[in-house]
Amino acid sequence: MRRVFPPLLALSLAAGCATAPLAPAEAARLAALLPADALLLGEQHDAPEHQQLQRRTVQWLAARGELAALAVEMAEQGRGTAGLPRGASEAEVRAALAWPEQGWPWERYGPTVMAAVRAGVPVLGANLPRARLREAMADATLDARLPPAALQAQAGRIREGHCNALPEAQIAPMTRAQIARDRAMADTVAGARRRGRTVLLVAGNGHVHRTLGVPAHLPADLKSKVVVALARQAPAATNPEAEGRQADAGADLLWPTPPRPPRDDCAAFRRPQ
Repeated sequence: MRRVFPPLLALSLAAGCATAPLAPAEAARLAALLPADALLLGEQHDAPEHQQLQRRTVQWLAARGELAALAVEMAEQGRGTAGLPRGASEAEVRAALAWPEQGWPWERYGPTVMAAVRAGVPVLGANLPRARLREAMADATLDARLPPAALQAQAGRIREGHCNALPEAQIAPMTRAQIARDRAMADTVAGARRRGRTVLLVAGNGHVHRTLGVPAHLPADLKSKVVVALARQAPAATNPEAEGRQADAGADLLWPTPPRPPRDDCAAFRRPQ
């Protein structure tokens, strides 16, 4: 049964500093999901409270001796910190992960990554390498990796997530790219599984959706739990379809955080008049 995290407790994420540990009630809600081979922690990329939650979850699992690995969407599959010592510098960690600063600011995600490194836990890039993206978009066999209804739903999310502005011919290739990314992350999580411990995956909420994302590609014998961090936008937001989909995430636990400032998500897709 899906649980919803009380908003009052969620407010503590914004009020507290980034290094504050999980509050007892917060930790209890995560603990209720365990044991699990994998904990898939979804985020909205523009919500700093979500990156704070990620760091605190890393520290909490590591302190319990239960963190097998930290897998991240932000770095490519095949990159990792397994060969680095706990005292490795941030520069060494970023080099090992070939960290893509342009898309994923290190100041936002670095604290979570370094928390795992300092705990002696490997950090693994989990995303599909960009060099394989074009091949994935042309691979029609990926269409069969989801049941027909789920494939249709995933295509709808791609369409609506781009404000219905994409040419229809691009929908299928971009859906395949999404599926390929989810499969890469699932393979990374499965490969890092350790008995009695939990692999933590940090990725966007769309990637951790129970029936459409990474969980759909995990081995049947791998027990996973999904946590979706959700920061609703203020009423002036102009893409309510995308926001509505985020709430329907097939999650085991919803973790609301304070609203983000209003923004026009579709402005970039509008042509100048």
